[in-house]
Amino acid sequence: MKQTNSPKKATNISLPMDVYLSAKELGINISQVCEQSLRETIRSEQEREWNEKNAAFIKVYNQKVEEDGVALAEWRGF
Repeated sequence: MKQTNSPKKATNISLPMDVYLSAKELGINISQVCEQSLRETIRSEQEREWNEKNAAFIKVYNQKVEEDGVALAEWRGF
């Protein structure tokens, strides 16, 4: 996962007290875990949106490949 050195913005989050205390007791960096989880969620959501936006094209392309085969297939070495 790509992480940038962009400036950080302080943000308040609310956690159940047991979660907060357990994380602190285990030495878990809450900010770091939140950032990693948000990055993964953002990437997943961006991928879902891309797939949704391009679904029609992908469907047509896949149909074309089924009908005509892969472009330049006769020159493929594998």
